[in-house]
Amino acid sequence: MPRKIVVTSALPYANAPIHIGHLVEYLQTDIWVRFQKMCGNKCLYFCADDTHGTPIMISARAARITPEELIRGVYKEHQQDFSAFLIEFDNYYTTHSPENKHFSELIFDSLNRAGSIVKRNVEQAYCENCKMSLPDRYIRGTCPRCGAEDQYGDSCEVCSGTYRTTELINPRCATCRHKPTLRTSEHYFFKLADYERQLRDLIAGGYTQKSVANKLDEWFKTGLKDWDISRDGPYFGFKIPGEENKFFYVWLDAPIGYMASAKNYCERNGLDFDKLWNSEEYELYHFIGKDITYFHALFWPAMLIGAGFKTPNKLFVHGFLTVNGEKMSKSRGTFIKASTYLKHLNPEYLRYYYASKLTGGIEDIELSTDDFLSKTNADLVGKFANLASRSGPMLTKNLDSLLGHPNQQGKELISKLAVAKKQIMENYENLNYAAAVRTINALADEANRYIEQNQPWATVKTDLEKTRTTLTAAINAVRILTIYLKPILPKFAEKVQKFLNTDDLTFADVERPLVNHKINKFERLFERIDEKQVNAMTEESKETKAVQPTTAPAEPIAPECTIDDLAKIDLRIAKVIKAESVEGADKLLRLELDAGRMRKSVLAAIAEAYKPDELVGKIVIYLANLKPRKMKFGLSEGMILAAGTGGKDIFILTADAGARPGQRVS
Repeated sequence: MPRKIVVTSALPYANAPIHIGHLVEYLQTDIWVRFQKMCGNKCLYFCADDTHGTPIMISARAARITPEELIRGVYKEHQQDFSAFLIEFDNYYTTHSPENKHFSELIFDSLNRAGSIVKRNVEQAYCENCKMSLPDRYIRGTCPRCGAEDQYGDSCEVCSGTYRTTELINPRCATCRHKPTLRTSEHYFFKLADYERQLRDLIAGGYTQKSVANKLDEWFKTGLKDWDISRDGPYFGFKIPGEENKFFYVWLDAPIGYMASAKNYCERNGLDFDKLWNSEEYELYHFIGKDITYFHALFWPAMLIGAGFKTPNKLFVHGFLTVNGEKMSKSRGTFIKASTYLKHLNPEYLRYYYASKLTGGIEDIELSTDDFLSKTNADLVGKFANLASRSGPMLTKNLDSLLGHPNQQGKELISKLAVAKKQIMENYENLNYAAAVRTINALADEANRYIEQNQPWATVKTDLEKTRTTLTAAINAVRILTIYLKPILPKFAEKVQKFLNTDDLTFADVERPLVNHKINKFERLFERIDEKQVNAMTEESKETKAVQPTTAPAEPIAPECTIDDLAKIDLRIAKVIKAESVEGADKLLRLELDAGRMRKSVLAAIAEAYKPDELVGKIVIYLANLKPRKMKFGLSEGMILAAGTGGKDIFILTADAGARPGQRVS
């Protein structure tokens, strides 16, 4: 009897574009969902944008738009990227929805009535300048452990030490750089320890991988702490019922977004949500990254238990992505956005590469650009596409596109490929895609050896029927390999189905060979990629724009200035939030800068060196106290620093340097 399955992936935050690190999870999930559907199971895939929290509010404020406008724009971008990578959600929704508000209030009320919610006073940082409470990530200062400067309010990226915000040396608001004060506020806490027994039983029952369960055991031993689930306003999120200026913490309503997306789907498709989400009729699986294990393995199931909802059948946790042996880096061009990748390469190349690396464990996966290039050309082009291209066109051109029957050797090849079905399906089910890919590659080698041994390019000149027999076995091998690859390469499978003139292929078709069947004209399946394409992608992904050396003679040095003259200059870090051409001025761009608490408009003669869209989001150095100058094309409030011939090469800083808008440069 077919299974009924509900699947979710972690919700991407609506504050940034999708990058290739994100895609590890969504491709892993999509492959598993497609596999289940090919097995004849009913499998529904739900996800949504995670849209609440302080970062959303601050980003919207910086862009001079409402949070609702910001998340609408990001939602559209996320959907476009996911669609382009062939990630097929049954419903992609948003946590800023009436369904999510309903379930957040319902679960909070249920936990409150169960006695699992308590109030407690907390001391928290507050920025008088920004008029808001500051989360740990919005406070920067000197690490009290190692002395590293410009570290977060709760942890140090240099020594990995953790600490309380009150321990941070010389703390500053990350937005405006003012020193925060401490305020006392009453917050709501969820008593996680109330559910320790149920959580231990859940983990012991196989809720997640063994290595994850071992880590959870460490957290159990140190004791489960109460969880602060409220935030003071201003805050973008759902207001807590009965409160005027307190909101649900984003991590309370984010996982509830899974339920909201499912509820929205059910309402639009006439399904019973309670049966789909809360009955034993449907299995429920979550796919997440290991960085959010604590929330999904402890807080989330405890909330569900306390509110009377079913817990997921299993939590699948995966590792991070490294590129060329290191963390993704904007300066090295390995922090690659999904949209940038798509400008240069076929999305199925990345789907295949990730599948060849994923094992179902929590180990990080490595993307080596050299290995990516080699594997794409050797496997996708050299094996799978080549097998089809050396058999299909010959059959069409010389044998009226008609398959016959395989001979004994051909039957043995087809049988060998079919026998591997059980193992490949088990690998897919257990998320061990790498093992499935290895098996499929070995089978492709067998099929290509069969072609080499029977040499249809030679027999076509002397024995057409023998050639038909050989090509019939080869085409059936292509068909079986395509079925095995279809969860990973859905577009490739579509092209092969069209070429083979068959219906939608499933795993049930493996044992049904094509004989006496007419195929269609062959079309190319994959193109080789070269190093230039990969290099172009990484170059475009680099955040810095290199200043080109010049051989022009040095310009005369300006008249001397004194130290007092220099002291008058106020250089600030600024972020370009808008850039546009100036009508009637080919050399000018109008830039809108975020210089901390200031918004400034600057006219810069850099249009010959930069396109407007290249500058948006860049960090520049801004001369803040230059007297505004009225020009023919408008007012210019200050200037940005530049070098090079004609001053066209502006100084662009990397975000990795820790520069923040409004920060003074000395």
